[in-house]
Amino acid sequence: MLNKLDHWLVHYPPNPELRGIKRFVVEFWFFGLKEARACLFAGLFFIAMFVIPKSGLWGIPRYDILLIFALVVQAVMFWAKLETLDEIKSITLFHLVGFVLEYFKTSSSIQSWAYPDFAYTKIGGVPLFTGFMYAAVGSYIIQAWRLLDVKVKSYPPYWLSTLVAVLIYLNFFTHHYIGDYRWYLAAFAMGLYARTYVYFTPYDHKRSMPLLFAFVLIGFFIWLAENIGTFIGIWQYPNQMGAWATVHLGKWGAWSLLIVMTFTIVANLKHIKQTIRVSRD
Repeated sequence: MLNKLDHWLVHYPPNPELRGIKRFVVEFWFFGLKEARACLFAGLFFIAMFVIPKSGLWGIPRYDILLIFALVVQAVMFWAKLETLDEIKSITLFHLVGFVLEYFKTSSSIQSWAYPDFAYTKIGGVPLFTGFMYAAVGSYIIQAWRLLDVKVKSYPPYWLSTLVAVLIYLNFFTHHYIGDYRWYLAAFAMGLYARTYVYFTPYDHKRSMPLLFAFVLIGFFIWLAENIGTFIGIWQYPNQMGAWATVHLGKWGAWSLLIVMTFTIVANLKHIKQTIRVSRD
């Protein structure tokens, strides 16, 4: 059924006669539908985090239930052809990148945040489901790219965007030892992507926005989701141990930088795939 929905969303007959407020409403409606569909895995995973009780279900700890849930959803989406094998591989990469970061940040020497509940599927205090939080972001970008027929104009050289992404990722680790350079990296990214626009198709007309604005906007919504995630006790920052408090606004910037990194991975994978296809032809 959802596979038919994808086809309907992408191939719905155009209506060039639409004008004014009617066009705005129709385009906004299709944009919302495509965004909701792109968020399918992320949305289901977020709902699961919210509704599964802290005590778990059927004697299975909450974190383990979340891991099982994420694996089942991914398997169903692949079976239903809502995700391709290449997309599954990309999501696995995001899972690994995210889990390594989680493992480091929750280590006894760093303790940036913690997962307080018991789980059988913990490695070094990190539940295995946590990688899927990062995979969910990657899944959203991959799905939105396809459903909205995203095209990128004035994208910077791939080697330079890759360098920035790598430095952003490394800074999440190294700032505990040699200083935090995220704002320098943010300034560098702003200059690098200043002329870059994304073109997307909500309905039958191409629309555009600065790529930097997209980074900040997605980062903001993840920051909101993080506030809810800490409120229901999935994980906790040190200042939330006694009583819940709003996640520091600076995390919005950190998430926006992570989106820069995530988008770069997706863009590079697509570029590599296109290069291989051209070379074969």
